[in-house]
Amino acid sequence: MDYDEQLDRAIAETPDIAEGSDRFEVPDPEVRPEGNVTVYENFQTTLDRLDRSEEHVTKFLQTDLGTSASIDEKGRVRLTGDFRARRVADALESYVDSFVRCQECGLPDTQVVTEQGTRVLKCDACGALSPVPDL
Repeated sequence: MDYDEQLDRAIAETPDIAEGSDRFEVPDPEVRPEGNVTVYENFQTTLDRLDRSEEHVTKFLQTDLGTSASIDEKGRVRLTGDFRARRVADALESYVDSFVRCQECGLPDTQVVTEQGTRVLKCDACGALSPVPDL
C-alpha cells in the first residue's frame, strides 16, 4: 500500500470533528416534584447523549446535589428532595466538564477507560488522556 492509499484510509477512519463542539448539546433536564422527591423525566435521553453509564451519572448527581437517588422502572431518576431544573442542569454541566469533554481539545468524543490501573478520560478526537476525579 503506498502513502496516498494509507493517507486516504487514515482520513476515512478518523472521527468527523469538523462540526466542532456546537454539535454536542445535553438536553435540558425535565424535572417535576412528586411528593418529597424530584423526578428527572428525560434521564434516559440525557444518558444516550452523554454515552455514559446510568450508575455513573446517577452517582455523580447524588454527590453533586447532596442527596440520594434511585432509578425507577421507567428509567427515570428519583432524587430525594426538591430540585429545580436549573440546579440539575448545573450538576449535569459539571459532569460534562469532568467526564465527557476533553480537557485538551474540548470535544465530547471521549470515553472513560482504565489505563495502568487509573481511570482516565481518553479522547478519540485528539488522543489526549486526562485524569478523572473519583466519585
